[in-house]
Amino acid sequence: MPNVSVRIPTPLRPQVDGAASLELAGATVGEVLRDLTRRHQKLHGRLFNEQGELNRFVNVFLNEEDIRFQNGLDTPVKDGDGIVLVPAIAGGTPTR
Repeated sequence: MPNVSVRIPTPLRPQVDGAASLELAGATVGEVLRDLTRRHQKLHGRLFNEQGELNRFVNVFLNEEDIRFQNGLDTPVKDGDGIVLVPAIAGGTPTR
């Protein structure tokens, strides 16, 4: 099974004991993320909804490509690939 590096953004690091990145295994992006949430259960609700689908406010990139424009969670990974989690940020006051 491929080993994939998953970069954890600062807002999610408390759920993974402060780690900036983790090496995880899986054949697809979904398998890697499920491995991540199995190891760090506090992160599950931040990434997935009750139906087990990726929350719409979480963007996932595989080697700098948005998985939404590939095969989503079924996007295959290979050894040495990198996944980046990017939670959407909203709010604040618009500037002119």
